[in-house]
Amino acid sequence: MAVGSGWSKTWTFFEDKWHEGNVPIIGPRTHAAWLCSVVFDGARAFEGVTPDLDLHCARVNDSAKKLFLKPTVSTETWVRLAREGIARFDKDAALYIRPMYWAEMEGPWVQAHDPESTRWCLCIYEAPMRPPKGFSVTLSPYRRPTLDTMPVDAKAGCLYPNNARALFQAQSRGFDNAIVCDVLGNVAELATSNVFMAKGGIAYTPIPNGTFLAGITRQRVIGLLRDSGVTVIEKILSYQEFESADEIFSTGNYSKVVPVTRIDGKSLQFGPIYAKARELYWAFSHSSAASTRTTESTSRSVTHEPVHIK
Repeated sequence: MAVGSGWSKTWTFFEDKWHEGNVPIIGPRTHAAWLCSVVFDGARAFEGVTPDLDLHCARVNDSAKKLFLKPTVSTETWVRLAREGIARFDKDAALYIRPMYWAEMEGPWVQAHDPESTRWCLCIYEAPMRPPKGFSVTLSPYRRPTLDTMPVDAKAGCLYPNNARALFQAQSRGFDNAIVCDVLGNVAELATSNVFMAKGGIAYTPIPNGTFLAGITRQRVIGLLRDSGVTVIEKILSYQEFESADEIFSTGNYSKVVPVTRIDGKSLQFGPIYAKARELYWAFSHSSAASTRTTESTSRSVTHEPVHIK
């Protein structure tokens, strides 16, 4: 299929073969289309590397189980397919790698899907990395849900409309992004990614409390900073603490490590802990053997490899 108008170059593995462009995968009766029984994950390819690709592929399987979907693709198969797909793009292209599961059929009670109807695809498309120029944030009036109200322990599509509300509201007030709190008023994350602050040479980030995903990039950055000698503390943080921070930065798969340059009316500089975090993450990405882009063709046909439940 040809690339649709307005879409960047895209390849999707669906129903045992690769398709070019925004290939249709659902219909009006598909459960996921109207009742949101869909999970996904996102990895990145940039500058010839794919950091933590295996962890992202494993997480989509974990997310599927938490939404009562049936994860039928092994982590190894996801990774191999991702590398096949990456080879279809220019070697220097920045790519978003998105494995997905969704339910096709409804169950007897309609709202609950039939797990046996789980389908999947892998979509890879060109998506430029956000340049580290910095962005502005403010406090969102919207809150993160709790585990007993929403599947916050999964990367589930049903969570993202609330993130979008936070973004639209912040942007209507002249800000790029928003800090979102949990139901108790403690900072959870940004509307799009995890968040860090630094004060007095120490890095802080909200402690995982069951209201947000402690992201793969977040965990990687914490480890890299600690290994380099920077103290990183995970704790309950208030918005007022962010307002008084020396520096703020975000971590997430889509843009990796990016600085915040304004919180409400206060301007912030690119701080030394942010700079170290970005430097360390890029060094890790380029030095890890597991992250190196593989473009060699596989010896077995995708359609004949057995697919295992992880």
